[in-house]
Amino acid sequence: MDADVRAAVLKSHLHELPPEVVDELMTGAVRMKIPAGSITHREGEPAPHLELVISGVVRGFVTAPDGRMLTVRYARAGALIGAVSLFATRFTMPASTQALVDAELLRLSPAVVRRAVARDARVAQAFLTELSERVLSYVDEIPGNTFATVRQRVARHLLDLAAQRGPGGERGTEIVVPVSQQELANAVGTVREVVVRVLRELRRDGVVRTERDHIVILDAARLVSEQGWN
Repeated sequence: MDADVRAAVLKSHLHELPPEVVDELMTGAVRMKIPAGSITHREGEPAPHLELVISGVVRGFVTAPDGRMLTVRYARAGALIGAVSLFATRFTMPASTQALVDAELLRLSPAVVRRAVARDARVAQAFLTELSERVLSYVDEIPGNTFATVRQRVARHLLDLAAQRGPGGERGTEIVVPVSQQELANAVGTVREVVVRVLRELRRDGVVRTERDHIVILDAARLVSEQGWN
């Protein structure tokens, strides 16, 4: 197992499994490079799948009939994508997934994982923990996406993207977030014109500065205070 794959496993809910069990789960696994912007799965697809994020950021998003999008999950290194598809009856993808930046995924064999779950209670426990966390995280998204204002959702999304960049995204006290206004609108479930208005207000208040395909956070503490819906 490559060092970066092992590091991703250690961040996942598989980290407590014995090495030999993890090695068994990796049987037939395929490593994939996903270019930024690529859709890896589309809403409505029925195929079971399980992927471990090795590097990069993958988002899960839903699309409204009018074309608006709403991000419901960010999957970073160590995240497992698609666990529910292995165990749900008549599964179809409830959301699409897309690489926000260049990403690497390890696609595990659904048949291998299902056999291990059926045979080994430790593996079953790891996936129960994973699925429980997914349920709680999605429930946690509901109030933030339902009750928060667009300004609060924009603040939250910018901070989340800034956190995902890690070291190297700063210019002194400024934080550079590589996102366009349209991408920001897609992420928070509104239209570009509304996001433009919100960014204008944040610029006026000295919180951000907008550049071509970038938004620069000038006052991160103020943005933190903006994000809460309650």
